[in-house]
Amino acid sequence: MAKFEKSRWVDSQFSKNYRDDADIYLPFRRQFIEITILFYKHFLSRKAGNKILDLGCGDGLCIQELLKSYSPEEVVLVDGSQEMLDAAKGRLKDFPNVQYVRASFQELLAKDTLTKDFDFIYSSLAIHHLSLEEKCDLFAYVYDHLSSGGYFVHYDVILPPTEILEKWYLSLWKQWIKEHPNYKDRKELLAITDQYKGNPDNTPDTLESQMKAMHEIGFQNVDCFFKYGIFSLFGGSK
Repeated sequence: MAKFEKSRWVDSQFSKNYRDDADIYLPFRRQFIEITILFYKHFLSRKAGNKILDLGCGDGLCIQELLKSYSPEEVVLVDGSQEMLDAAKGRLKDFPNVQYVRASFQELLAKDTLTKDFDFIYSSLAIHHLSLEEKCDLFAYVYDHLSSGGYFVHYDVILPPTEILEKWYLSLWKQWIKEHPNYKDRKELLAITDQYKGNPDNTPDTLESQMKAMHEIGFQNVDCFFKYGIFSLFGGSK
């Protein structure tokens, strides 16, 4: 993976466009977030004093939705983009006990500036920029920073196991964009599926290889919790 400071995410306009258009070109984005919150409700809502870490937090939408119903003791949001952190700060300005850390995944792995453990670690559409070796390193980092009984939930794009399936999944993605109510005003977004395939910063790996890595690291209850085409929600516990 290229260093974060050389990626598109340091471009303020690119980050803004992502925030503005995400619901149009990310299939079932709200449903992925809803299932993440239902996961938290089932496994963690009865535990007092939860600490939450969001890796690659973006504009903080998922955490905002979670905080509407739950009041963890502490929330730490990490992102390499100052533009995204600023958007998250604006979105979460009414919620207490939220901290913001500007750092790329490589910087976290190199310096490990997080000195505490967390009960719930979440990541959304960010880890696919890492190579498989870097993903494994990050999964190990996550495992080390989970409290006993804590959970990791990861929403991201994955590499289909065959080319035949990939072609179908990408056609599903295009169909989603075409059928979105706002598509007629943003037809250029249909090109995103091709741009995704052609962008060298995107290095997704198969769901199987990532879940296998998590098992080998020591995660328990590893599974895929929700999936649509190349988009998947998966994770495990410590």
